[in-house]
Amino acid sequence: MKIPCLDVHPDTKLKLYLISHVCCTIVQQTAGHDMSDSKPKFRRESPEHRREQLIEATLRVIARKGVSAATVREISAEAGVAFSLIRHHFRTKEDLMYAAYSYHMRKMAHLSLSSATDVSRPIADRVRQCVRDTLSAPVASGEGLQIWAGFIQMVPHDARMKQIHIDTYLGFRDALEPLITEALRAQGAPADPKTVEEKAIACNAVLDGLWLEGSMLPEMLPAHRLTDVAETTLFAILGLSPTD
Repeated sequence: MKIPCLDVHPDTKLKLYLISHVCCTIVQQTAGHDMSDSKPKFRRESPEHRREQLIEATLRVIARKGVSAATVREISAEAGVAFSLIRHHFRTKEDLMYAAYSYHMRKMAHLSLSSATDVSRPIADRVRQCVRDTLSAPVASGEGLQIWAGFIQMVPHDARMKQIHIDTYLGFRDALEPLITEALRAQGAPADPKTVEEKAIACNAVLDGLWLEGSMLPEMLPAHRLTDVAETTLFAILGLSPTD
């Protein structure tokens, strides 16, 4: 930038030139910085991660509005993506529903039983922790119940949905059985496959029933009350002492 010729002292002209030069430099640097910051940061996500995002968006829609309202339009709006992306990852809407049900049930089972394999803790502590995790949030919640209820009505009429239900039910029981086997052997009680399976069925039924009632009636049946009932019942099934 050229400074207009002024009738001023030479030192003053030099100062004005330097000030002008510095100001121009700052403006240019600031503009460049703003332009670089405004560029979208592209991040390529894996297909598995994108599928999981679409499944979680589906579950949020179902939790708020029910299965019948979980249209491709609603799900794409919830996920903030175009219809075509859903079609890219799931051939049909039914495939998305199947994936969402399986994902939801496996996630709930993991949250319920994640402490079962922590062999550094006494067996009684692990049983108590599994009970607490199953009968308190986020596993026991109105949102989780709404999702489960939306899907469970489809099980009797849809062979694939029924198979997912069977698989996740057996998966939960399979995760319980090592805990039950350890509890029985610790007392010198029989731990043959038939006995272990029967006790797993009984423990699962207790937890399922209390989870259902607690999720529907949290004010009448708060988590701490259901936890006490479940602990007493499971300890009796497994032959554990309440003082363990």
